[in-house]
This record gives sequence, C-alpha cells and structure tokens, in this order.
Amino acid sequence: MKNGKLNIGKIPYANLFPIFHYLERNGNREKYRFVKGVPSELNKMLRQGELDISPSSSIEYLRNKSHYRILPYLSISSSGPINSIFLFSKLPIEELDGTRVAVTSESETSTALLKIILKEFMSLECTFEPSSIKNVHDLLSTYAAALHIGDTAMSEGNKYRNGMSGSIPGLNIYDLGELWYKHTGLPFVYALWVIRKQAIDEKDHLIRDLSVELLNAKQFTSQQLSSIAKDAPHNKWIQEEELVRYWQDISYDFTRTHMEGLKLFEKYALKTNVLD
Repeated sequence: MKNGKLNIGKIPYANLFPIFHYLERNGNREKYRFVKGVPSELNKMLRQGELDISPSSSIEYLRNKSHYRILPYLSISSSGPINSIFLFSKLPIEELDGTRVAVTSESETSTALLKIILKEFMSLECTFEPSSIKNVHDLLSTYAAALHIGDTAMSEGNKYRNGMSGSIPGLNIYDLGELWYKHTGLPFVYALWVIRKQAIDEKDHLIRDLSVELLNAKQFTSQQLSSIAKDAPHNKWIQEEELVRYWQDISYDFTRTHMEGLKLFEKYALKTNVLD
C-alpha cells in the first residue's frame, strides 16, 4: 500500500551490522519495518512479496531480474578474501574430485559460487548435499568438505585457526572470495539491495528516502567502525579489532568493476546451470 511502511529484509550476520546499526539509530523508524532472516529466507520473502526491499543474494537477482530493480552504488562484495564464506575440507581442494560436499542451506549464492570454483576453475566433479549441521567436526565425519557462511563460518574458522584443528587432522580452510579473485581478478558480489518492481510503484518516496540513508550509512560507518564494534553482539565470540578488520575488507560499493564481476558470475552460473 502506498501509505504503508517499507518492509525491509535484515540479515543478522556481522557483515551488515554496521549498516543496520546506522539505519536503526538514524533512519525513519516510523516508515520502516525490519524483517530478520538468513539470506535464503529473505530471498523467498522478497520473491513472494512479503518484503519490498532487502539485501538479497546476487543469484536471486540474476534469477528474477524481470521482477526486480537494484539500488545503485550499494552491494556486499569483496576483492579477495571475504572471511565469512569458508570451505572446510579434510583434503586439499584439488583432491576433492568425486567426493560429497555438505553445503549450507542459508545461502544459494555461496553454494553456486562453490560449484563454479570447483567445476569451472578446477575441473572437479563433486556431489553437493544441503545440511543444517553447524559443527565442522561433525560434518567432516560424514563429508569430505563442508561450506559455511556468515557468523557460523567466522566462529568455526576462528575456532580451528586458533589451535583447535588437531581434532581434524590436515584440515584445510578455503576462503571462496579469495579463490574467485585468484581466478578472475574481479570482485565477487555476494548481495545487492534488491527492490520489487511493484514496491517502486507503491512506495517510491520511501525507497528514495532509504536509498539516501543507505548511502549516508555507508559513508558514516566507514569512519566509525571501532565504536560500532563495541555495540556489536558478535563481539562475544570475536574480538572487536577482528570485527573492524573484517568490515574493512568488505566492499559496500557497486562500481563498474563490481558489475563486471557480477556479469562474469552470471556467465559461469548459466554455464553450470546453477540459475535453474
């Protein structure tokens, strides 16, 4: 409805905490309604019209471009390591051919990216099976490798990199952002701010207001990351300094180079049939 609130998807992961921290303190709360969910949940809600706009998986946008528009100048991307999308593997990655790999059900983009990296960049054929198990040790008792994203990937990655990997001999941890950049030299766009076309017709003035506030948030938070880290609930399991470094490695921009990376992802996604 034209006079209703703008229904905005909210990803609870650390990667977008600075942006939502700003919006919830400085945005027009009377006009906005935030709906929390993991990326796959928000994608579905956006698709079904339960959300007007959301930071949404790039693969959701690519699959349904005729129904969506994107806000300019904004994304969640990286040129190199993203530090929150990890493949945990008992084997060196080049030895995974013919194995079973567990993949998170929380992000279709990350699963598609993994399939592209293994098949197109490394000529490996694997079987991918969704799993809701969080514990890497439990996953690797059944699978050769396991994909985690977001806060789970960060906490599990920190756990094993801080000396607990002895329980999984020879554990390898691969950052998918780093692998993509190594093979392409382009940023990888994990998510975009995606708008339903219908919402543009009904709530154009609210979307314009949000767009301005998001650009303000991007500029403001880049200068206030240390103070924002003090308010982050994630600092219960990751040090504030690590959070700041993590945010500094994320690109919240969407430039021509980011678009090139997105188009290359679309090309590989079509080739490997992950857009179906």
